[in-house]
Order: sequence, then structure tokens, then C-alpha cells
Amino acid sequence: MLCKADDNNETPCGYTFMPCKAGDNIERKQEMSRATNEINKITGAVIAISSRLIILALVILLLYEGVTRGYEFGHEIFYASAVEAEPGRDKEITISKGTSVAQAAKLLKDNGLISNEYSFIIQAEFFDYKVKQGDYTFNTSMTSKEILQLMNENTEEKEEKK
Repeated sequence: MLCKADDNNETPCGYTFMPCKAGDNIERKQEMSRATNEINKITGAVIAISSRLIILALVILLLYEGVTRGYEFGHEIFYASAVEAEPGRDKEITISKGTSVAQAAKLLKDNGLISNEYSFIIQAEFFDYKVKQGDYTFNTSMTSKEILQLMNENTEEKEEKK
């Protein structure tokens, strides 16, 4: 390490290659060590607080998205809307024997009659509607609940005829 030279041994830059006193070097190292430790503590605290804030922000974002999507899904189940505004378009659908509610939902979605298969399936279970075989004419301006009611009426008519 370089120490400042006395006035009589001064070099043009103000330093000489003479050794420092042993105590000076140890004191400087201790000061730097203390300063480094303080900087490390502060940096660690800043990083810890920042990471907690990021995690908190992510949790809030996920909660918001979950609540929003849950509300939209629930709204779609209990207040179903039509795929198109009136007058809509008529579509002929044939439900074959043994078709499950899930298969019927996929068929209706593929034909553009409902927007969400899962809400259709839950509506069928919740409102106790059945999906039976038959030829149906649905309109794209019908809600999924109206489609289920029409399928259920058709089922009741078939059961009364027997």
C-alpha cells in the first residue's frame, strides 16, 4: 500500500513507495470492513423489502384475476347471454342417443350456439336439465338456458307420448 510521503521525500504525484505503519493498514481495513458490512445490510434489507413487495403485488394480481374471472363465470351461469343479438340465425342440431351433457355442450359450442361449454354443463346440472336425443332447431340469439329449456321440453313431450 502507498502512503503519503513526508515533504522531503515527496514524488511528483505526492506518493512514495514507502510502507505504511502497520496500524494504519489495519484501521483502514476495519473501516472498509465496517462500511462493507453496513452496505451489505442495507442492500439485503432493500432486496428483502423489494421481493416482499413483488410477491405481495403478484398475490393481489392473482386474487383480482381469480375474483374477476369467477364473477364472470358465475354471471354467465345465472345470467346467460346469447351469442348473437336478435334475430340471429337458425341452426339444426341433432343430438344422438347416449350423448352426454359435455358432448352436447361441445356440439353446441362448435356450431356457435353457446360461448362456454363449462357454464352450459353447470347450468344443466344446477337447473336439473337433461339432454336427450332428437333433432332441434336453435337460434344463435337464444341463451344457453333457453336451449336447455327447449331440450328439456322436448324430453317431457316425448315422455308424455309414451
